[in-house]
Amino acid sequence: MAESDLSASLILRRGALARVGLERIALVEAVGELGSISAAARKLGLSYKGAWDAVQALNNLFDAPLIVASPGGKAGGAASVTARGRTVVRAFRDVEREIGAALARLEADLSGPADDDIGGLFWTLGLRTSARNALRGRVARLADGEVTSEVVLALDEGVEVMSIITRRSREELGLVVGAPAVALIKSSFVTLADAADNASADAVNRMAGVVADREDGERVCEVSVVLSPGKTLVATTPRTGAPSIGDRVIALVAPADVILAVE
Repeated sequence: MAESDLSASLILRRGALARVGLERIALVEAVGELGSISAAARKLGLSYKGAWDAVQALNNLFDAPLIVASPGGKAGGAASVTARGRTVVRAFRDVEREIGAALARLEADLSGPADDDIGGLFWTLGLRTSARNALRGRVARLADGEVTSEVVLALDEGVEVMSIITRRSREELGLVVGAPAVALIKSSFVTLADAADNASADAVNRMAGVVADREDGERVCEVSVVLSPGKTLVATTPRTGAPSIGDRVIALVAPADVILAVE
């Protein structure tokens, strides 16, 4: 039998927000097998930074962490897959096993005349966002004005972020108290201040955390701040004066710079 020319890339998602694909499922499985992010990265041919970023992205997008890790950096540090992580992997693999027959039927359908733009039916499966931070939460509070709405998302226990959007947008997105949503924040919109700096005490979005990782460029560096065990915020900041790993910082984001998306 000739090899099929049709293949599928499975992504677990709800609505238009991509959640996790094969590469990240493989990373979760490797962490579960080897017990560390660095070992999993080596097995999969990833950089430690790439694996670390993938883990943080996964934990941010789900309502509970998929992987928990202890400090250790590139040299090591233990990591384990949580019950939620095992459930996600199992769901992914179960669906993957069912795809074969459906894919064969689809290939037979596509072998006829091209009456429709089939490619257009599937483009959303690869939809991604350029925002460095995608943080899942639930609407904790909201206040409607005549034109705008203030929407506060609870990202984790003690971690909240406010977004100011138009009232019409809030209504169209169906954002009410208790509704799930994802906060999208570009890393360049995040400002970092020293935890002891009282100048930012009145800021609306003032999130305390610890610097877990830092990658330096020539003039700018990327800083990962752990806000809670399951939520990490990434900021890009000038290299001069940037915080070091282990520093306690305050992450500041203007409410107008927080974009909300729903599933």
